[in-house]
Amino acid sequence: MAKGYWISVYRTIADPGKLAAYDRLAGPAVRAAGGRPLARDGRVVAHDAGIAGRTILIEFDSFEQAVAARASAAYQEALAVLADGVERDFRITEGLG
Repeated sequence: MAKGYWISVYRTIADPGKLAAYDRLAGPAVRAAGGRPLARDGRVVAHDAGIAGRTILIEFDSFEQAVAARASAAYQEALAVLADGVERDFRITEGLG
C-alpha cells in the first residue's frame, strides 16, 4: 500500500496568532490520526514558480489515512481556528510503493 503525504506551503501568514492556535490543535490531531511530521519550518530553496515559505511535510501509512485525517473532527476544529489567518497551498498526495 502506498503511503500518503500532506504537503503544505504557506504563501502568506496574515495572522500569526491564528496560526499559533491552529498549530496547538493541528499537531495533536495529525499525530492522533497516524501522521508523522517529516519536515517543518526548515530551510527552503524555491525554484521555478516555487514558494520559499513555511513548508510542512507529513507522512501517513496510506493515502486513505491521510485523506481521513484531513476530514477528522479534530483537524476540522484546527482549520476553523486558522480560518483566514493564512494563505497556503495544501495538498494530499499518494507516495510511490
